Amino acid sequence: MISITEKTLDDLQFPTILETIASHCVTEIGKEKALKILPFKEKESLMNALMQTSEYVASYTNNNFIPNPGFDAIHHEIKFLAIENSFLEVGSFKKIATLSETANVLLLFFKKFDDYYPFLNKMALEVEYTKEIVKKIEEIVDKHGEVKNNASALLQEIRQQINLVRGKVNQSFGAALTQYHGLGYLDDIKESFVENRRVLAVLAMYRRKVKGSILGSSKTGSIAYIEPEATLNYSRELSNLEYEEKEEIKRILKQLTETIRPFLTVLIDYQDFLSTIDVISAKAKYANRINGILPQITDNRRVFFRDAFHPILYLTNKQKQEITLPQTFEFNQESRIIVISGPNAGGKTISLKTVGLLQLMLQSGMLIPVHERSETFLFDRILTDIGDNQSIENHLSTYSYRLKNMNYFLKKCNKRTLFLIDEFGTGSDPELGGALAEIFLEEFYHREAFGIITTHYSNLKILANELPFAQNANMLFDEKTLEPLYKLVLGQAGSSFTFEVAQKNGIPFGLINRAKKKIEVGKVRFDKTIATLQKERSKLEKTSSNLKEEEVKAREEGKKLESTNAKIKQKLESYQELYDSNQKAIYLGQKVDDLADKYFNSKDKKVLIGEFLKMVEIENSKRKKATPKEKKVIEVKKKEIIKEVEVHVEEIRQVKKEKKIEAALIPEKPKITLKVGDRVRMIDGKAIGSIDKIERNKAFVNYGTFTSKTDIAVLEFVDAKK
Repeated sequence: MISITEKTLDDLQFPTILETIASHCVTEIGKEKALKILPFKEKESLMNALMQTSEYVASYTNNNFIPNPGFDAIHHEIKFLAIENSFLEVGSFKKIATLSETANVLLLFFKKFDDYYPFLNKMALEVEYTKEIVKKIEEIVDKHGEVKNNASALLQEIRQQINLVRGKVNQSFGAALTQYHGLGYLDDIKESFVENRRVLAVLAMYRRKVKGSILGSSKTGSIAYIEPEATLNYSRELSNLEYEEKEEIKRILKQLTETIRPFLTVLIDYQDFLSTIDVISAKAKYANRINGILPQITDNRRVFFRDAFHPILYLTNKQKQEITLPQTFEFNQESRIIVISGPNAGGKTISLKTVGLLQLMLQSGMLIPVHERSETFLFDRILTDIGDNQSIENHLSTYSYRLKNMNYFLKKCNKRTLFLIDEFGTGSDPELGGALAEIFLEEFYHREAFGIITTHYSNLKILANELPFAQNANMLFDEKTLEPLYKLVLGQAGSSFTFEVAQKNGIPFGLINRAKKKIEVGKVRFDKTIATLQKERSKLEKTSSNLKEEEVKAREEGKKLESTNAKIKQKLESYQELYDSNQKAIYLGQKVDDLADKYFNSKDKKVLIGEFLKMVEIENSKRKKATPKEKKVIEVKKKEIIKEVEVHVEEIRQVKKEKKIEAALIPEKPKITLKVGDRVRMIDGKAIGSIDKIERNKAFVNYGTFTSKTDIAVLEFVDAKK
């Protein structure tokens, strides 16, 4: 039975994840549901939820996009349908029809594409499909949310009468308006509306001369609003008819409510189904943003998160256009506990939270940002002790609170537990607190629980090194600048770089030396050794990274060379085939030439034909008959060559077209009328001559040593100054 406390959810910032998911929901009910997501208690329900989200993510990349599950909530309508003799307003029926139609569309969609969405369809099959709700409502309510005229025979008759009376009202009012306007009794605005009734705007001085009912006046009192006497009777009749219309609509809506009431449970199921799809859609959108996937979930006790990202940090850095570095974590029976050490602000707590949050998200039915080859199993409990947890209400100090927390850990910790403890053992005397922390660690170890601890205590680092199924880890730091690299390295404890960081921050060297003398020599040497090893590890990491880059470059160069060699080999083979073909053509040409010589001397056609046929038969005997498959291959190759040629021809045409366009854009030089004596040359030519005479469109150009007759159109004027 999976049981995870609210404290763990808060420690790992799980509510922040829920708020982000809720923001992707399109319905208010969906948002409420998203904010209430908790880790699943049963494995089967969890696997269904994970597969549903995974299928929804897949819909973004295939051609069967899932329809929008948006709808208006019908909480109010559901409450009223549960009360006998109550009835719904017409707008409520419109909402119910939309909800039912949306649910039906999705139910049919999942049924149709069961091969793509088996788990979503499995959930949809639990919901009843019916068209009756929509059908019954559409018989009464139109697409604009109004009761139809033909909803009942009486309503249709009443509305026909209303239209007739309204016509009479308008007709009588128009006559009165024309009459009194002609007499000059009306203000410039002529008419207005009072209490939804059409009235004449009569000047106050003439109000006694106009027959009718005064319904009001302007603020200044200069205008009296009068309903004409001729209109009054029709208005009363119209009011009576409108009242009858309201009563008939009420009766129809009561009847429709009774018709829909038996479908109450179906409507509740529809609303629940659509809001669940909305939450699944929101989880899928969130997974898309963080590149979330579904890792393999195994029954073996193994957690392997490769290239794992902290989702909140990833999105924050993405917004700032900063890089987030992934971490890799592995727990198994031979490596159950990781003790992370190193300076503050190096990423120890984020690394610890990454494992806890990703496991928590996965066990709540969410996809997580890890490599596709990652795997994990399901924990019954995730226990956390992160941050300063002073309890003012219970008068507990940080250390007292932590001891109380450790007591809870000891009660609940077993082989299906993941524990995460930040700054283990702090809050008390370093030696005494460290000793107690050491005992707690040994106890968790013997219970075979998986866990991550962050600490600065040397005794815990030593213990992790001594225990066969525990290991040290550290966050890499740049050995020169002491800046964090935010990269977790397993297998080696980290130095806190206490004195190095103090020196970097300007603390006098003399004070640092005095501080060193205050502590044991062995401890200083131990910390120095760890720091040196960490620096060496950092150098090795850089060297390894450089070597990998060089290896990748070498592979790429190798692939390029292989590709070039293959192309050269192919060209050589083509040239060889061409050479052989040419040699054969030359040989046959020589044979034909010999036959021609013989025929020239002998004039014997029979010998010529016999020799020629013999030569053809010899050549044919060398040829192989192509099989249907080979013919197909040859045809395909021909088509490919033709396609390539067409592409090249199209490219050449495009280039020529572009050149023509460019040439068209260049402004043409103004043409000069050529005359005798002008210095000219051919367009695009270099030799310059002078025109001796012009006949029609021809010019005789003297080039000194010779004279040429040329078309005037191909000549251009050459300025003598140039």
